[in-house]
Amino acid sequence: MRLAKFIGTHGTPAIGLVRDNEVVQFSSHEISSLFDILNAENPAQMVESLLPKAEQTIPLDEVVWLPPIDQQEVWAAGVTYKRSQTARMEESEAAADCYDRVYQSDRPELFFKATPHRVTGTGQTLRIRKDSKWNVPEPEFALALNSRGQIVGLTIGNDMSSRDIEGENPLYLPQAKVYDQCCGLGPWVVLASEYWKDFPQLSDVQVRLDIVRSGESVFGGETSLDQLARSLEGLVEYLFRDQHFPRGAFLLTGTGIVPDNDFTLQPQDIVNITISGIGTLTSEIIQG
Repeated sequence: MRLAKFIGTHGTPAIGLVRDNEVVQFSSHEISSLFDILNAENPAQMVESLLPKAEQTIPLDEVVWLPPIDQQEVWAAGVTYKRSQTARMEESEAAADCYDRVYQSDRPELFFKATPHRVTGTGQTLRIRKDSKWNVPEPEFALALNSRGQIVGLTIGNDMSSRDIEGENPLYLPQAKVYDQCCGLGPWVVLASEYWKDFPQLSDVQVRLDIVRSGESVFGGETSLDQLARSLEGLVEYLFRDQHFPRGAFLLTGTGIVPDNDFTLQPQDIVNITISGIGTLTSEIIQG
C-alpha cells in the first residue's frame, strides 16, 4: 500500500492511496493527516476502511505531489555505510578519527535533520547553500515511525549536505545539514507490513542515484541495503532513547552512495533517487 499527500480536488492538501495509474482521494471528513493512518494499531486495516468512503480518483499524471509528512520531525543517521565512513574521513583530516570510531561504535551518529517546512516532495526543489562550494545529495532509505517507535512505513529521503562546511569543522554539521529545502521525502510512504513481504532480504533492496545536468547524466551510483552496517531496529531504538515523538518521526538511515570529491551539485541539476519497491524521488536543485 502506497500512501501519499497531494493537492486534492478542492485545491487543498489531501491524503490518498496510490494505485497503478490513479490516486484514490480519501474523504477529508474521515482522515485529516497521514499520521492518523501511520499511528493506527493496524494501518492497512484502516486504509481498507477508508476506501468505501473515498471522494474520487485522480489520474497519476495529473497529481501534484506533496511531501508525505505532517508534523513529524526528520532525523538522520550518519556513517552507517563503509562508503560514507570513507567519504567523511576524506572531508576532514582533523575529524577522521571521529568518523572511524563512530562507524565501529555501538552508539550510532544521529542528528536532527529537518522540520516539516524544510522538507520538499517529488517534483519540487531542493536547495544548495549559497555559502558553500561543495554540495551533494545523499540518497537514503527512510523509515516512517509511529509514536510508539515502530517502523510502520518506508519512503525515500535525500539528506542534502554541504561537504566543505562540515569538513571545515565537524561542529558545523548543523549548518551543513539543516537549512531551507534541505531534505527531500517521497514520493509516498509504503506500508512496512506490505513492503517486507515483497523484499524479505535487505540485499533485495537496491538504492540508485542519478544526477542529470543539461539533459545528460553526470553521476550515477548504486548500493543495496545489506551494505548498511547497522540494523534498522537498532537505529530506531537509539533515536527513541530518553525522548518521545508524539507525532511520530522520520529517520533517514544513511547513505552508501557518495559522488567523487571533484563533484558538486549545480543549480538546475535534476536528482533522481530510486529504491526498489518504493519508486523515484525527483528534485530540481536551486541555490540562493
